[in-house]
Amino acid sequence: MKLMSRIIGIDYGKVRTGLAITDALGITAQGLETIISNGNDKIILKRLAELVEEYEIDKFVIGNPINMDGTESDRSRETRDFIHKLKSRFNAIEVISVDERLTTVEAHKTMNILNINKHKKKQLVDTISAVYILENYINKAKSEK
Repeated sequence: MKLMSRIIGIDYGKVRTGLAITDALGITAQGLETIISNGNDKIILKRLAELVEEYEIDKFVIGNPINMDGTESDRSRETRDFIHKLKSRFNAIEVISVDERLTTVEAHKTMNILNINKHKKKQLVDTISAVYILENYINKAKSEK
């Protein structure tokens, strides 16, 4: 079986950004980490550059936090600005924006089911959200084949 390039899922936030990655076959998504950037996108871009070096990344899938009614939110404008930085820094890597509505809600539900300590939730929620963003993209891509 041919190994595929990997995809990184991103749940972007001004303070914390969650990351997930596909397995070598592109079938599953695993949580990688949460980057604490406190508004400094250079920290996120530097870490992504390290991951691009470590793995054969050919795509970034980033969640777009649009409002429930489909309109753009302040967070989606911030995300759009970050996407521009991402495309400028990694111009050879495809960047796909996907609807991320309710991924954080799903992440919190998952953590509640797993009975995760409330202090750990803050550290994990963005990584779990990135997994959901990436899984949604993978599943949609499979269904379109």
